[in-house]
Amino acid sequence: MIVARFLAVGASNTLLTLAVYALLLAAGLPYLAALVPAYVLGALNGYTLNRRWTFGAGAFRGTGLARYSVVQAAGLALNALLLAAAVDGLGMHRILGQVIVLPVVTGATYLATRDWVFSRGDRLRVAAQHQRDPR
Repeated sequence: MIVARFLAVGASNTLLTLAVYALLLAAGLPYLAALVPAYVLGALNGYTLNRRWTFGAGAFRGTGLARYSVVQAAGLALNALLLAAAVDGLGMHRILGQVIVLPVVTGATYLATRDWVFSRGDRLRVAAQHQRDPR
């Protein structure tokens, strides 16, 4: 159940990020400038939904949010680096480059989020709760 919820949240993050990125490109922003707000909105969406729905961790906590911010800042840097390599280095279209880069960045941030941001204790508590009440 947790994996399915995480995947659903990831899909919503991806769609939100790509939609905002495409809109900002259409508005005339340079592709790296368009990436930043698009990525940040996807990250905020992901934190909120994963914390409350996927992991059932309740209210925002300073440590978790700080860790998530560090992971997402690293993810944004990785995304920008790979996107610049795809667009400027390989001559890819800006949207195609982002579509190709995003799964790599998502995988990296997933591992860090799972292992560092949302504690093992949170995941165990949610798993036990789902065994008692598998809605």
